[in-house]
Amino acid sequence: MTDRRIGVYVCYCGGNISDYVDVEKVREAISNDRGVVVAKTTMFACSDAAQEEMIEDIKANKLDGLVVASCSPKLHLFTFRAMAERAGLNPYQYVQVNLREQDSWVHQHDMDQATVKGIRLVRAGIAKCALTEPLTTMRIKTTPKVLIIGAGVAGLRAALSLSDMGFAVFVVEKESQVGGWTGTFGPMFPNDNKGSDLISTLYKDAKPRDNITIFTNAELIEKGGNVGDFSVTIQVEEKETISLNVGTIIVATGFDSYQPSDSEFGYGQDGVVTLPEFKQLLDSSNGSLNYRGRKIKDIAYIYCVGSRQPQDMENPNLYCSRYCCTAAVHTSLGVCEKDKAIHQFHLYRDMRTYGKYELLYNNARNNGSVFIRYADDDLPNVEKVGDKISIKVRDQLTQGEEFDIDVDLLVLVTGMIPRENKKLIDILKLPIGMDGFFNEIHPKLRPVETVIDGVFIAGTSQGPKTLSESVASSMAAVSKSAALLMKGYVDLEPLIAKINPDLCVWCDECTKACPYGAIEKNTMNGKEVAQVVSALCKGGGACVPVCPQNAIDVEGYTDAQITTMIDSLIKEVS
Repeated sequence: MTDRRIGVYVCYCGGNISDYVDVEKVREAISNDRGVVVAKTTMFACSDAAQEEMIEDIKANKLDGLVVASCSPKLHLFTFRAMAERAGLNPYQYVQVNLREQDSWVHQHDMDQATVKGIRLVRAGIAKCALTEPLTTMRIKTTPKVLIIGAGVAGLRAALSLSDMGFAVFVVEKESQVGGWTGTFGPMFPNDNKGSDLISTLYKDAKPRDNITIFTNAELIEKGGNVGDFSVTIQVEEKETISLNVGTIIVATGFDSYQPSDSEFGYGQDGVVTLPEFKQLLDSSNGSLNYRGRKIKDIAYIYCVGSRQPQDMENPNLYCSRYCCTAAVHTSLGVCEKDKAIHQFHLYRDMRTYGKYELLYNNARNNGSVFIRYADDDLPNVEKVGDKISIKVRDQLTQGEEFDIDVDLLVLVTGMIPRENKKLIDILKLPIGMDGFFNEIHPKLRPVETVIDGVFIAGTSQGPKTLSESVASSMAAVSKSAALLMKGYVDLEPLIAKINPDLCVWCDECTKACPYGAIEKNTMNGKEVAQVVSALCKGGGACVPVCPQNAIDVEGYTDAQITTMIDSLIKEVS
C-alpha cells in the first residue's frame, strides 16, 4: 500500500471533549502513525478560523486524506466535506471520528480510559482514510413537477406555494373532499377563524390554476424511478389509472384522532365523548348547548387520553400530542360564549398551552373554568349514575384532596395518532419513527427530509402539530423541493453498493435484501449478474452480508476498510 499524506485534527469542542479526554495525548499518540503528515489539536474544528488553517495545511502539505476527530458526523460531515473541496481535496477522502458522543460524553468519569478509547477511535479513522479513493457524485436531471399526497391544510398550502414558483403540482387526496380534519372544524385557536373557511379559501385559490391538478377519491398505487424523475401511478375512484412523472414527492397525509377503548374513562356510555366529537357538537349548536335533547349545565374534560400512556400497555402512545391542551382550553372558551352559566372542570396531568397560547389558559380561568391536577398513577374514576357522569379525582394542587364531580357531559381530550398508511409506506419505502409517525433524517438539520431522496414529509404526517406548525412544516418541504428542482439537476452520494460481476452468479439474494429496489438482474458477457441502480441505492449495505460469493462492497465502507479499522481498534495503546 502506497503511503498516504493524511492530516489529523483533534477537536477540544470547547471542553465537551477535552474535559473528559486528554486530546493532546491523543494527538501525540497518533502523530507518528503511518501516513500521518499533520497532527494538530484545535479548540473548535468547525470554526471558520480552524477550517482556514486546515485548507492551508492541505495545500501546503499536499494532503490526500483528512481526519477530523470531533462531534457526530450528523452535525458537521457536510461542513468538513465542503471545506476539503475548497482546499482541492476530494471530499470523500475525508473521515470524521466521533469523539464526543461516542467517547467523552459516555465516559465522563474515567479520563484515562476515555483517552485510550479516543486514541483507538482516531487510529481507526486514520486506517479507514488510508484506503479511501476519490469519488464523484452522480448528477441527475430533474423534472419540474411535484406530487403532493394529501389535500389537507399542509398539502393545499404547499401546492399553492409551488404553483407560485411555476411548478406543475399534482395533489392526490384519498377522501372525496379536500380539507382533512381542518375542513371539519369551526373556530380554531388562536384567532377563531373557522377551519372550514380556511380550507374553502385555499381550495378556491388552487382549483382554477392551470398548474395545479387535484385528484379526489384517489391514491398512489405505484412508484418507480428516482429522485428528480419519479414515475408514479395514481388510481382515481377505483376506475381510472393515471401515470405521471414528477421530480419530488411531498407526503402530507395528516393524522388520526385517538379512539378510546370501550369503558376507557367511561367511553361508550351516554354522556362521554371525545374532543373532536364535542367540537363538532359545539360548532353545530345554535343558542344553548344541548346533548341528545338535554341542556348541558356541567362539563368535565379529562386530558391526555391516549397520550403519555404507561409503557406496560400494548402498543402505548408514549409521546405528548402537544396541541390537545390548547385545543381543549380554546373549546372551553367557545362554551363560555354559548352559555357563561355552564360549569367547566379541567382534569389534567400537565398543562401545556405553550407560547402565546398560555393567554387562552388565563382567559379560561378568568371565565370560571376550574383546573384540577391528577397524578399519573391516580387516574380519575368515572361512573354513570342516572343521567349524570360521576367523577372522583384527587387534586394534587390541594395535597390530594378528593373531589366528587357530577356532570352532564364528559369530554375526553384525545391526542393525535399516526394515520394508517401501510400501502403508501410500502410503495414509498417511508421510514417510521418510534412513535409511528413518518421519520425525518434529523429533527433540526434536515427536519422534512427522509432517507428516500426527493421524498419529503410535511404537517402532522410526521408528528402532532398545531395548524401554524403544520403550515410551517409544509413550507419547509416546499423550500427543499423547490431548491432541488430549480437547479435542474441533483447530485447524489457515490457511497453506494458495487458488485463484482466476475464473482456474481445471480442468486437473487441481494434483491431480496434491498429495501429500496436498487438491484436488478442484468446480462453481461452472456452471464446473468446483479447490477446496482445507482440512483436508488442508499448505501445501507443490507445486500453485502447475504451475498454467498462476497461479490458486493459499499463505497466508503468496503470490507477492507472495515477490517483495517477493527485491526486499528484492537492495536495496543502504550
